[in-house]
Amino acid sequence: MQDMKSHPPRVAPHRFTAWQNDKNAPRPFWAKDIILPKDSVLDLEGFDASAFIRSTLAEDLGQDGDITAASVIPVDARFLGVMSSREDIVAAGLPLAAAFFKALDPESEIELLVKEGDFVSASENLINLKGKARALLSSERSALNLCQHLSGVATLTRRYVEAIEGTGVTLLDTRKTIPGLRLLEKYATRMGGAQNHRMGLDDGAMIKDNHIAVAGSVTTAVHRAVDAGIKHIIVEIDHLDQIKPALDEGATHLLLDNMNPATLRKAVALVDGQVPTEASGGIRLDNIRAAAETGVTYISVGRLTQSAPAVDIGLDFTLSALF
Repeated sequence: MQDMKSHPPRVAPHRFTAWQNDKNAPRPFWAKDIILPKDSVLDLEGFDASAFIRSTLAEDLGQDGDITAASVIPVDARFLGVMSSREDIVAAGLPLAAAFFKALDPESEIELLVKEGDFVSASENLINLKGKARALLSSERSALNLCQHLSGVATLTRRYVEAIEGTGVTLLDTRKTIPGLRLLEKYATRMGGAQNHRMGLDDGAMIKDNHIAVAGSVTTAVHRAVDAGIKHIIVEIDHLDQIKPALDEGATHLLLDNMNPATLRKAVALVDGQVPTEASGGIRLDNIRAAAETGVTYISVGRLTQSAPAVDIGLDFTLSALF
């Protein structure tokens, strides 16, 4: 038997295309500006749909494009297809998926069959599409990747929302997002029923254990934030004896970190409604209800964006396209 250690698997080198290395090199059309109808994209403040679609397609198509579609599919072939869910999901990202198809075939006909945030049963159709076969097949993976991920986030979020239904507690998302996708992932949590919390570091002060350690104490850290003129000051509370000094110095929101239900109840009683309270850390579907029943105002869950599995969505050629 051969020694596998002496024959490592061959790995193809990463391909850097000319236009990615040289700003003067000619760019393929999918790497240029993409102008999309406003109603075909998600209208999110601060989100550049054209740039996002352009960079995503450039990553997938490279310099030479989809060589499979170009060699196998006749240039004048048409494609009639349907995107459908293969499991129960909460839909998110469908307008942006449609925009991927429109980017490569502006004349394609795209019909969205469900609304964002809708619950969709397995086997239910999401999008009907008709257009140039090469273009639609070349944009298929980008569109599906996006919808599978965002719908996965929305679907998991909905499960957490349903788990605390009736308690009066609001579910919050966190900054535990994939770099570059925060606006989209937080959009998806909204579609699932959560409330966005801290889009960035400039939304307000979040004084956590490391800030307190460097500052020297909760009192010093909060005092400095107040002196800096910050109006919204969240303080992470690891121990009950931190609550009074945080409140005395001007904290406006307390994050009760990694506390069991009994400790959460004690913390809520000490705060006595002076500021909102937020349970965070170690929150799962099997324990979120117990945390919600302690009287906290909010519960934040990093798993919504950090650990949501992609859902199963597919794109299939329809029989009617054969005729």
